[in-house]
Amino acid sequence: MKVLFFTKHARAKMQYWALSESRVKRALNHPERVEEGIAPKTIALMQPAGSKKHPYEVWLMVQDSEKRRKIISAWRYPGRTKPGEPLPEEILREFRSVI
Repeated sequence: MKVLFFTKHARAKMQYWALSESRVKRALNHPERVEEGIAPKTIALMQPAGSKKHPYEVWLMVQDSEKRRKIISAWRYPGRTKPGEPLPEEILREFRSVI
């Protein structure tokens, strides 16, 4: 079993987006979509949330190694994305400062 590790950036974003650790773990364990991450050797996991009137998605950037699973970032995306759709530039800029 891999150890789950949250980076400081992930913890800060969880607080900013009001995502609890249990909510992040739920998205991690039951993603609707898994895509290649924007950082080397990462994956992006998505789980839809919200309501029909106010939909959003919980996104995680994760990096796996042999012994641990590192949550690099977590955020809420307003609305719904399509598979393979690029992330908005403001999110990409933020990640570039972290990776």
